[in-house]
Amino acid sequence: MTANTQRAFILTVLALLMAASRGHVFSHFSPPDASWAVFFAGGFLLRGWSRWAFPLLMALAMGVDAMVISRQATAFWDHYCVSIAYWGLIPAYGLLWAGGNWLRRGYDRASLAQAGRLLGAFLVAVVACQFVAQGTFYWYSGVVPAPTVAGWWQNFLDWLPGYMGTAAVYTAIATALQLAAERVAPLLAGLGQRSAR
Repeated sequence: MTANTQRAFILTVLALLMAASRGHVFSHFSPPDASWAVFFAGGFLLRGWSRWAFPLLMALAMGVDAMVISRQATAFWDHYCVSIAYWGLIPAYGLLWAGGNWLRRGYDRASLAQAGRLLGAFLVAVVACQFVAQGTFYWYSGVVPAPTVAGWWQNFLDWLPGYMGTAAVYTAIATALQLAAERVAPLLAGLGQRSAR
C-alpha cells in the first residue's frame, strides 16, 4: 500500500467518523462528537496533506452542522449554536490540527518519550481549542446577555472536562490503532518474506 493510499484511507475513516458523530452536537441519536479528536489525529496522520485535508474536513464539519440544523426546520443562522462566533471553529480546530502536526514532527515510533509528547500536545491543543471555540461563542454569539470575565472563566471550566474527556477517549483509540499498526506491520512483512522463500 502506498503512502498516498494509506492517507486516503485514513482521511476517509476520519471523515466517516466525524460525519457519524457530529450530529451529537444537535441530536442525541449519534455517538459523542469525535470532531476534536478527528482534527488532532488528522494533523498527526495527514501531515503531508494539510493544505487540502484540513479545509476538506472543516467543510465536512460545517456541512454536517447545516444538514442537522435543516432537519430541525431551523434556518442555519437562526440556530442557538450558530452566530458570527461560529467562524471561531476554524482557528479552534486549526489548533487541534497544529497539535497533531507538531506531535508528528520527529516521530519515528511509539516510545515512553513519545507518550509524554502525545500527552503534552493533546492537553495544549485541547485547552487552546476550547479557549478559542468557547471564548468566541461566549463573547461574540450574543447568547450571553451580560458577559463578564468571571462568567467566561466559569463557562470555560464547566465545558472543558466534557470536551477533553470525549476527545481523550477517541484519541486513546487512535493511539491504540497506531501502536497496533506499528507492531503488526513488521510482523506481516516478516511473514510475507518467509512465504516468498
